[in-house]
Amino acid sequence: MNKTPPPSRTATPSQLREIVKETTAGGVVYRFGQNDRLEVLLIEDAKGRWTLPKGHVEPGESYRQTAEREIREETGLESVEVGPGIGQVQFQYRRGPALILMTLHLFVIQALGQTDKTKKEDWIRSLRWVSVAEALELIDYEDICRAVLLAQRQIRQLTNPA
Repeated sequence: MNKTPPPSRTATPSQLREIVKETTAGGVVYRFGQNDRLEVLLIEDAKGRWTLPKGHVEPGESYRQTAEREIREETGLESVEVGPGIGQVQFQYRRGPALILMTLHLFVIQALGQTDKTKKEDWIRSLRWVSVAEALELIDYEDICRAVLLAQRQIRQLTNPA
């Protein structure tokens, strides 16, 4: 008796129908918590992965404007200051029959004011302020971990000018 394997739920290379380029912006949001400990804000996405807040660039927006808007929308922080850029991360994934080529522009972003008053968007599972060391443990993406380390260096330079 021949058993046919179940149909694949993900597109195989021959099933790819389009390649889509998308651009997002976000950043490493930071504050100084108890005992002046540097903390960064992570989001747990709908798939249970910890990452940085970010979102799609809308027409007419600069990357910096997108980062600020998305941070406010995703975290509920009312006051943030977008600092220096820390580069780009490029990755790809499949969405049905499309291959998505994503470019993420990242900034160092200081949370100001009531930083404990966060409010996540519905699709986000959780928000959490963590130390840099804990962030590196939670984040699965190597390029995002590298961005957190670059941001840490920038924050030290911004807060302890020589």
